[in-house]
Parts: sequence; C-alpha cells; structure tokens
Amino acid sequence: MLLSKGFEIEVYTGTPEGEVVGMSDKIVATLDGFVREPDSRNVEYTTPPSYRYERSLCDLLRPRYQLRQYLQQLGDYTLIPGSTLALGGVDRFHRSDPGNPYHDYIEQTYGTKVVTASVHINVGISDPELLMRACRLVRVEAPLYLALSAASPFFGGEVTGNHSTRWAVFPKTPTHVPLFESHAHFINWTEAQLKAGTMQNVRHLWSSVRPNGDRRPYNLNRVELRICDLVSDPIALLAVTALLEARLIQLIETPDLDPLKLSQLSAEEMVALTEQNESLAAKSSLDAPLKHWRTGETILARNWVEDLYGEVWSIAKSTALAASCCR
Repeated sequence: MLLSKGFEIEVYTGTPEGEVVGMSDKIVATLDGFVREPDSRNVEYTTPPSYRYERSLCDLLRPRYQLRQYLQQLGDYTLIPGSTLALGGVDRFHRSDPGNPYHDYIEQTYGTKVVTASVHINVGISDPELLMRACRLVRVEAPLYLALSAASPFFGGEVTGNHSTRWAVFPKTPTHVPLFESHAHFINWTEAQLKAGTMQNVRHLWSSVRPNGDRRPYNLNRVELRICDLVSDPIALLAVTALLEARLIQLIETPDLDPLKLSQLSAEEMVALTEQNESLAAKSSLDAPLKHWRTGETILARNWVEDLYGEVWSIAKSTALAASCCR
C-alpha cells in the first residue's frame, strides 16, 4: 500500500550572482502550472498527486526545467537556492498583485517575514477522522522534518545563528493552534477564527501541519506538512517524504498510534512542547535537544530521527515503499 503524494514548491528567481529578482507576473502569464505568491520574487508550482516515487521525481523536475529555460529567454536569470532572502532585499515588499486586498493585509501585517521559499508535502488520506489523527501525529513530530531539511542560515546578508532562518522568522498564524480532537473540532475552530478575524480565509492557517482539501474545513483529503525548508535535491526530498509516508502507513495500520492516547502529557502541554521543539530545530536542526511528545524527556533530534527510521523500516520494506523511492 502506497499513499498519494504531491508537492507545493516555492522558488526564488534572480541572477547567477544571487540577487533575487521578481518575475512571477511574467512567469504565471506564460507558463502553465505556476502561481503567484504575494511577493513577486518567488513563484510556486504544484505537482499532481502520485503514488509512485518515479513519477513524483519527474513531476518535481519537469517544471523546474521549464522555468529555467524560460528565465534564460528573459536574460541572464536562474533559480536561486535557499529558503530566505539570504543576500538582501529584506527592506521592502515587492508586490506581485498590487490590486489584491489579501496581499495588502499580508504586506501590512507581516512584511518580508513571509517572503520565504519552502516545500509543502501533501499525503493523501480521505477519511476525515483518520486524517485528524494523522495531523496530530505529524504535528508533534514536525520538528524532525524541519531538522532534516533546515538549510537557511543567512538572511539579509547576515549569518543569523539559525539553521532554518525561514522557520525562525515565519509568522505562524494563528498564534495558537490546538491539536484537533476530531473533524468537528477543526470545523468549529476554523469557523471561530474566521469570525474573529485571526484568519482572513481558510488558507490563512500557517502552522507546521494542516488538514488540506478542496473545500476546507469541510471537505478534506490530505495532510499537509509545511515546516520544511526548500529541499533543492529531489532525491533528498523524496527520502524525507518516504519517511513521512512510512510513518503515516504505520499510523493507518496501528489505530492506537495517536498522541492523545499515548502521551503522558495533556494536549495543551504537547502543543507547547512542540512549539518549543520547532524553535529548537530551527536553531540547531539535527543537534537540537528536543522533548519527546510521549514523555517529555529530552532526546537529540538526530537520535529521534534514527529511532523513527528504525521503527518504520520494516513497514517501508513490506509495502515496497523503499524500492519505489530508491529505484
């Protein structure tokens, strides 16, 4: 059994010298499959859901190749690696759609803190209650995926001291997101946020993990992991995805694998612990001393990843996931 996987990839455009140059209006008008971000200096493409890693590899690379070819037609431009405005340009916003009122709100509220490039990994789960359980588990383990992907130590021409400056500066919104106990809990909470104005729309849930679907919060079909820095190496990205997928297959096969059932901590304590773990992983990635959601005991991120890898390896082998990913 393999699950469907899709990716949202944000990339910067600019010069070979590293200057980030906004061209998303031209890109979106010319190339199919690309969409604007509020700032014109990065652009996003989305891969279709696929069960096979061979197909996902092609889906990741093809748009990037097309974009590079198009940028060369515009001049001496290329794709800029990284998840932050590493060399500069953090002083002002470069609007991609000046007439968009939602972009007005983003610029005025967050400034260039949201001008980051990342990868969002979406894994398909159609049953809404199973999806909520998946979101709970992935949420408390999301710092591990940040630790594996952290690659943005520079911002505005300075060394920040963070391995993932993107997640250190990105404005998580709303400021408090609970572990959702059920689909109904998620619906009621979202409706309350929209009414209160802490979310401007259903997409304005900028946490490390969120339920995703065609008509949120009602029709949901996938868990979206949003915490990762941009992973430019597609094989490395697929390896991270394979670890996530194996963990989700384990969850499907193990009904009691649920933080609300297994942890010695309360739901609120787990949320607080996880937020602290995210900050620690953004600071030190695999060397971060994290607290495990089951007991609250401290464990190095790299050791926790190794433990998780060992726990799901047999599942990966039995589902042919390892062969599909590494072929």
